[in-house]
Amino acid sequence: MLAKRWAGFALALLLLAPAVLAQDAKAKPAGQSEYASLLAQVKNGDLSIDFQRLRLSYMESPERHKAKDTNDQEKAMWQALNGKDYKKAVDNADVVVANEFVNLDAHFVEYRARAELHDDSLSEFHHAVFAGLVKSITDSGDGKTAKTAYVVISTHEEYVVLSIRGLRPGKQSLLHHDGHSYDLLEAKDSKTNETVKVYFNVDIPLNIIWNSKRTK
Repeated sequence: MLAKRWAGFALALLLLAPAVLAQDAKAKPAGQSEYASLLAQVKNGDLSIDFQRLRLSYMESPERHKAKDTNDQEKAMWQALNGKDYKKAVDNADVVVANEFVNLDAHFVEYRARAELHDDSLSEFHHAVFAGLVKSITDSGDGKTAKTAYVVISTHEEYVVLSIRGLRPGKQSLLHHDGHSYDLLEAKDSKTNETVKVYFNVDIPLNIIWNSKRTK
């Protein structure tokens, strides 16, 4: 399903967007969450923010706990984009972005749909945010070993990274080592058909699942 959604979009080219290298976050106003501070900066056009901190701080933030479920909008935005109803794609992606700014799919849909609507300024903005978010994952490791695993905040990010690398997901294993948890995915290279093992650090998504079960 993921491969179908992203097919033909030349995802690797998105990583070439300028001005998205991570930098130290600026001091946040008193009483404001780190995520809210970083979010305000990027919304004001500051693409030099630390996108990894933006992703990680979202998971720890009160904003995430207040966010509404946008699964329906996520499905609708993809259906609209694939059906070339670009206005509807943007309307649904806007809802996702408003609740979960670090959602990779929503920024990608915004980028593609707004480009088709000739809304070039916002298309370029979402292109740059998408590239910054992806780069913050690929800069966190190389995925070749548990020690150098990509750090993700959701299992979905794993499949986006695989897709961008031209890898088809296969067998998945959950590993535990030195107090950390890892997803090991055995994927096929789309060009060579070679099997590649890719490690993802899944401490954050597993902790959220665990804490959610404890509070029920």
